[in-house]
Formats: sequence, C-alpha cells, structure tokens
Amino acid sequence: MKTPIPPPEDAMLPHRPHVAVVVIGHDDAAHVTDAVRSALGQGPAVGEVIAVDDCSTDGSAGLLDRLAQDEPRLRVIRRPVNSGGCGTPRNTGLAAVTSPYVMFLDSDDVLPPGAVDALLTAATGADAEVAAGLCVRRELPSGREVPWEPGLYAAPAVLARPAHRPRLLHDTLCVNKLYATAFLHAHGIRFPDGRFPYEDVVFTARVWAAAPRVALVPDRVYVWHVRRSARRLSISLDRAGIDNWRARTHACRTAYDVLLGAGQKRLARRARAKFLDRELRMYVRELPLRDEEYRRLWWTHTREFLAGYDAADWTRDPLAPGRLIGRVVLASPEPRDLPRLRELAARPARLCPPYARTADGTPCWSDDLPEVGLEALPARPVPFLPLAVDAELRPRGRGLRLRLRLHELYGRVAQAGPETAEVEWRHRDRDGTAVRCTVPLRPSGDGTWAAETTVRADRLAALGGGAWDLWLRLRFRDGSGRRVTAHALTGPGLLRRRALPSPRHGLVLVHPYATHSGSLALRVAPGVRGVVRVLRDRLRRLSR
Repeated sequence: MKTPIPPPEDAMLPHRPHVAVVVIGHDDAAHVTDAVRSALGQGPAVGEVIAVDDCSTDGSAGLLDRLAQDEPRLRVIRRPVNSGGCGTPRNTGLAAVTSPYVMFLDSDDVLPPGAVDALLTAATGADAEVAAGLCVRRELPSGREVPWEPGLYAAPAVLARPAHRPRLLHDTLCVNKLYATAFLHAHGIRFPDGRFPYEDVVFTARVWAAAPRVALVPDRVYVWHVRRSARRLSISLDRAGIDNWRARTHACRTAYDVLLGAGQKRLARRARAKFLDRELRMYVRELPLRDEEYRRLWWTHTREFLAGYDAADWTRDPLAPGRLIGRVVLASPEPRDLPRLRELAARPARLCPPYARTADGTPCWSDDLPEVGLEALPARPVPFLPLAVDAELRPRGRGLRLRLRLHELYGRVAQAGPETAEVEWRHRDRDGTAVRCTVPLRPSGDGTWAAETTVRADRLAALGGGAWDLWLRLRFRDGSGRRVTAHALTGPGLLRRRALPSPRHGLVLVHPYATHSGSLALRVAPGVRGVVRVLRDRLRRLSR
C-alpha cells in the first residue's frame, strides 16, 4: 500500500518551501560551508537546511553557527560524541526534518543550481515517493567530471516500482535522490548506525525494498567531489586495507538480505549480479598492486562470500567478466592468475592468452583450471567478446611508433575477419578532446593481427598536457565492431619517459604507463617548463 504524501497541487507551487536538506560533516571546516551554501542557494523550495556536526574538533561547528546567525532556514545540530560513520548523523538530521521531502548532502560535496527544483517538480508531478537524478563525480583539482550511471538518467521516466527497472540497483547513492519524508518514516527506513562503511548501499536497498513510485530526471542534481590527494581519503577511495573489502561485502550481503526479505527476489538477484560486475571487478583491478598478505586475505574472504551464491547466480551469462572472475576465485584455493584477472576486470574486459582447451577440445580458463569452462565463448557476438589487444611503444627516429597486436580467440576473431582499427588518444580531463587515425589490421604469421601507427606527441601536446587514454574501435568483415582498450606491454624500455623534439614547443615529455587495469596511457607535458615541472614533481615524490 502506497504511503500518502502531500497533495501534488500544493507542492507544485514554486514559492512554497517543501524540501529539507540534511548536511552531515566531521572535521571538514574547509568545505562544509560551501556545501551548506549550495543547499541554501537552491531557492525557496528549500524550507530548511539541517547541518549535523558529528563532534568536529576543527571549528566546523563554529563556522556553521556563524552562518546560521544570518540564515533562519539553517539549523545546526551538534552531536556530543562522534558516531564513527555517516549513518548516525544522517539519522539525526532525518529525525529533525519537518518538511514533506528530504535530501542528503555530504559536507565535501555540493548541490548544483536547480537540483532541488528539478527533483521536487518530478516527484510532485508524478506523485512519486522518490525522485532521482544524475550525479557527477568531479575529480579535483583537475575538474574532470564523470557521470554516475548515466544510462539510468538519459531521459525522464516514471516507474510504478523499482522492479520495473532493475538497473536501479546499480545506483547505490543516497545523495542524488529526493525522498518523501512520510514514506521513509512509514517504512522505518533509516541508515545503519555507528561505524558502518557503505551505509548508503543498505539504505538504498531499504528504499527499493519498500517499492516506492520513482521519478527519474536527466538533470544534474549532485556533484560528488573526489579528492584523491586528500590527507584523509573518503571511504570509497581508501581501499588499501582488507577491512575495507570486508565492509563492502558486508554491506552488499546486507542489501541482498533486505531485498530478499521484502520479497523482491528479482531485485535481490540483480544486487548479486551488480556485486560481480562492479565491486568484484573494481577490487580485482587493484589486486596486483597489493602485498602478498592482503592478496591471501582478500582471496580467502572472497571465496567465503561467493560460496553463498547459488547455481542461478552463475548460469545466467557465465562468461560475463564478473561471473567468470568469480568462478576462477571459487575454483582455486589460492590467489592465482592475477595479471590475467586484472585484464578481465578492465572495462572493456580483455581475456588475454594463454587460451587453453580441455582434452576433448572444449575452451577452458587454463590447463590448471579446466573446470572453469569457456565453451560458450566461440558463439558469443563480436560486440561482447573480451578481445585482447597488446600495445607497445618503440622509439622511431625522433618520435614513437605504436604497435598493436590483436589475439585470436578460439577461432572467433578469424571468423569475423578483422579489417581496421581506429586508434583514438582521448584526453582524460577534457571531454571531446581526441586525436584519431584509422590503420589496417594485417594477419601475422603467429595467428594474430597487427597494425602500426605513429604517436603524434606534438599534436597531443598542442591540445593539452596531462593524461591521454588509448582507445581502439576494431572493425570486422562481417560489419561488426568492438570498442576496446589495449594491454600495455611492459618489457625493457617500452614504458620509458622520453623528451621528444617539437617544432611548436621545443620539447614534449611523453611518459607511457599502464593504468590499474593494465591499459596503455600517456602523460604528456609540453614545453621546457612542462618538462621541468614534471621532473621536479617526480623528484619530490621520490624524496618522500
């Protein structure tokens, strides 16, 4: 039975305040006032901003008190003891809300202009208990923005219940949504209290389990600031310790139990699939960077977690990268094949050699793990194949030559007939900035296909220094195509930093490197000043 919410005609009046924004923070004096001002700046639709200070010791509460002196809509609540997490202060703020609708905001993020109006209009117009919009992750200091689950918010939509769009399970954020306060209270929906990392995963599962009517909007409604160089990393970035992985799996297991307990079997199954596709792949990409002790603990814990999955979790598309990784982990009692698993966890996935077969010729993961079968791989459509392309950079005259090699995959590549590769160097921090060329793919004597092209470092430098990612679009004789990245070969001299002559800049410093997922990328610094700055920063890092 749907929980009643305020009449739509009343809420549609733009001059009536209907929304409370709960802002939480702890020892974040540098950012908390910006967050609060972004909420107050939403206009008259925001009737109250409740700032919950979780026992800060850096003067945050004083800043909020001074701001509240001139802003009657702002209320400051000080918690006497630090809760150790984000859930308790959010619950404290939620309990103090008097408005019909509520949103949540973290002290180091901001609401973009118009966010509340967009969500409130959608919620009231559709008589929805929840309205959600696009969140963007803004990397600082570069300012690069990456949309979070953009496919969900490509167009306006109204869903009678979340089960009508299971992809909602992939958006576990609580902050890009507006909630009917009465709906949360009626269903007893709260955040986990105390130190509970990834509390929003559980909170969002509780929301979807209550089957609300949902309105989706394409508007940007939340800016998530990502500060990777911060002294104190956020929970989502601080993944170096095994406790972080245990907390992540605990939150995902709890979310699954919440959905299953509410009878939302389809959503519960989708939550498990999401874990394989997102969380498992994310941590596997970083696994080769961890020490041996972490890897051993991670592997043991992951096997125990995945042992709770049933046959149905594995039989639906068993060659999906996350499922294949999970099957390998379950099949081996000890960590193994980490470089190959890292490539499979990349986006897009790459299944690198060796390509093994069982005694009867059936494709399998490896000679040591023949029970992990790949029998469906030769029939998989080309756009979904985990194609592996190696990339190496060699000096050529006064520049660099890029060599690409596409591997066969149980005869499927030859069947499709590779013809060309569009080579694209894309600037990581500047959307739409790219340098492209198309080169033919030619068969080699070793059963692979090869292509070569020059890296135009001078042209990259003219478009901007910074990181450039290599993307490829492979075209095949049967008309199909596949967009992939390339595995960076790391032999002697292949990833050396080089200063190349440039008619325009004098010098261009080019540093090839492998990303966390093993893909080839470049850092480019144009001009003598740029070269000196990069070298100075390098020396500073080495001296620490």
